[in-house]
Amino acid sequence: MTDKQLKESAFLMVKELYFRFRNLILYGIIGGFCAALDFSVYSALCYFDIMPYLWANVISIHVGIFMSFILNRSFNFKIKDKTTQRFLSFYAVGLTGLGISEFMLYLMVTLGGMNELLCKLISIVVVALIQFLLNKYITFKRNTNG
Repeated sequence: MTDKQLKESAFLMVKELYFRFRNLILYGIIGGFCAALDFSVYSALCYFDIMPYLWANVISIHVGIFMSFILNRSFNFKIKDKTTQRFLSFYAVGLTGLGISEFMLYLMVTLGGMNELLCKLISIVVVALIQFLLNKYITFKRNTNG
């Protein structure tokens, strides 16, 4: 196999993988962006002492939930039907994540005396994993009834 054929073969393989896993790749990119947005809003609200850290978490997570839904709906899944129903399901998963995050922050910051920004990063990772599983098996579950 020539160098040119090898490069073409590798390009075709990457292209095939992209199209096969496009939704997962975009979900990861959008999720990463929204997690960074969540952390940035939280950090700003805490840094400038605008509100207590638990309230800052509520606000920042809501910003992340709304942005994630808009971006996934518009650019990833490109599904425009049943917007209210889809949003409510997505939002319910987001609120579950919010509850877990609030509990973790309370335990680590208030009871454990840890840094609120470090704890927020830890909670983002844990909540992202839980939300991925909830969205995979509940929100975006495939209909097995034909």
